[in-house]
Amino acid sequence: MNDITKLQPSKVWNYFHEITKIPHPSKNEKKLIEYVVKFGRDNNLETIVDRVGNVIIRKPATSGMENKKCVILQTHLDMVPQKNNDKVHDFTRDPIETIIDGEWVKANGTTLGADNGIGVASTLAILASSDIPHGPLEALFTIDEETGMTGANELEPGLLKGEILLNLDSETEGELCVGCAGGVNVNAKRYYNEESTPDGFTPYMIVIKGLKGGHSGVDIAAGRANSIKLLFRFLMQAEANFGIRIASAAGGDLRNAIPREAYAVVLVPESKENEFESFVKRHETIYKSEFAETEPDLVFYCEKTEVPPKVMNREDQYRIIRAVFACPHGVQRMSQSMKGLVETSNNLAIVRCKNGKFEAYNLTRSSVDSAKEATAWKIAAVFNLIDAEVELEGSYPGWKPNINSPILKIMKNVYVRKYGHEPDVNAVHAGLECGIIGGIYPELDMISLGPTIKNPHSPEERVHIPSVAKFFEYLCEVLKEVPEK
Repeated sequence: MNDITKLQPSKVWNYFHEITKIPHPSKNEKKLIEYVVKFGRDNNLETIVDRVGNVIIRKPATSGMENKKCVILQTHLDMVPQKNNDKVHDFTRDPIETIIDGEWVKANGTTLGADNGIGVASTLAILASSDIPHGPLEALFTIDEETGMTGANELEPGLLKGEILLNLDSETEGELCVGCAGGVNVNAKRYYNEESTPDGFTPYMIVIKGLKGGHSGVDIAAGRANSIKLLFRFLMQAEANFGIRIASAAGGDLRNAIPREAYAVVLVPESKENEFESFVKRHETIYKSEFAETEPDLVFYCEKTEVPPKVMNREDQYRIIRAVFACPHGVQRMSQSMKGLVETSNNLAIVRCKNGKFEAYNLTRSSVDSAKEATAWKIAAVFNLIDAEVELEGSYPGWKPNINSPILKIMKNVYVRKYGHEPDVNAVHAGLECGIIGGIYPELDMISLGPTIKNPHSPEERVHIPSVAKFFEYLCEVLKEVPEK
């Protein structure tokens, strides 16, 4: 069987199936917005679209539940568009191809969009239901969470009426998230001089691929390789050993995904072709050994290519290679207050060198605002040393845990009663919209939860089928237990 509409709970999976058919990458959510709005109005529910495209749907309480506090079910409509290099797929036009693989649902060579499509589908299932008891509900569907949290940032005060917010964007069933990291984008740009391609050189394409990638926050401590860092590590050594010239280089394509692939077009002295090719093979062996546990499919190779018309000036090349190599990536500091939680990290996400222009894009995260700023300025300092223009933009706050949260106490009790043990209560090293929404609506009592999703933001993304059923069952039970006003 490969029909996800036959899975349970059927309403959730049917809505998720509908969502997979509607293209909705970040900043291209228009069709999904239209779908959700039509859903709300077809079900005779109050439906509002705010000035940036966030959708709010209100559903009255079921009979006898009118005195319950109003609960906001919050999800985001966009998905991360990542695909394997050999996969032909247009995220703005093509549906996601889903595959059932044992207890998991995944996609065929692309991200699945379970982040946050399962949350959206679960919300729609509750809004459409006639047999799930609940108090007054507000469903908040935000836009552009993955690239700028635009919907949350542009949310207007006074629009929401709820007192409790359940964010359905966490990725481990049995965990209740009560805090998250803030983030800031660090962008570097500089122009470099180019020269005509010299004679006596052989052009090579250098490629690294097959890496797992993944979420730049949740997966940053998993020990996975960054394709950009490995490529520029090689380029620095190849420059010293062979005097290579770089025509172009690029790696990564999304700020919130660990880069999986990278390439460079370089010139190698004709007399050193064989030696260079052996050098590449030796580095593949080194990289495979260093990342044997985390990157079993790593591939690093070179192949001859067409002669480029121009190459980077030697001095500019020297400086750019070293700046990228020196740029911090990965975990910078672990939390001192919550064991096992990453406090501060950076993802060197995108690098481009082409036609005289160098660009580098980073996403710095931290649950401590001052540490976030310090790390961002450290990265800025690296690129300032090569006279790059550096911009810090898109900063958003973290979400400070409230261990005394009233809804947290209720949700823990419900979980114990249903499943015989307490849920894990933690914070996550990722950007959740709770931090931003809590800044606009400071009186909200907030918890984040969700089913188990592995490898979000990568083509290896998959969602655990039994956990979806358990998550939805638990969510419905929590709605019954919401306190009175």
